[in-house]
Amino acid sequence: RRRSRCIGAGAMAFRLHALAKAMSMDTLFATAAHVGAQLKARGETVAVAESAAGGLISAALLAVPGASAFYIAGAVVYTPRARHRLLGLRREDVRGFMSAPEPFALLMAETIRKQHSVSWGIGETGAAGPNGNPYGHAAGHDVVAVSGPVQFARTIATGSSDRQANMVAFALAALELLAEQLA
Repeated sequence: RRRSRCIGAGAMAFRLHALAKAMSMDTLFATAAHVGAQLKARGETVAVAESAAGGLISAALLAVPGASAFYIAGAVVYTPRARHRLLGLRREDVRGFMSAPEPFALLMAETIRKQHSVSWGIGETGAAGPNGNPYGHAAGHDVVAVSGPVQFARTIATGSSDRQANMVAFALAALELLAEQLA
């Protein structure tokens, strides 16, 4: 005798949400592979200073086979103390910045680029969620920046309080921004 199994709306929503996250991770890793191939072909290198993405930018790049040819260093700069210890940025260097404006992300990107003498620096800062940050940015607000032969920053807003989904979205946005500059 065969039993039928009914999936409740909550379980179905969870499965669809998990599938969407897995697809986002697949997209993240595919984008990192594309960026890695571009950097290798150009003989260029990258270093990453990330905050709300929590290391996902670096993890995606390091998942690319042969990453040591282009990936030099990365830092998760999640607190002011880490910002000082890992990037060497002092209070006077960041005076007047809130945590997630474009000039601050550019400063992070430029600092890590110069610190490690690489072709490109990536900077990322924002509020992953589920709540906003103490500076007034809502969950899902993020700024990504690249510094190299050109400097560019972009503000993104996911409109979501889903911390994990936002972290993936932030990492993907940073890699897409670098891919655009490499194209």
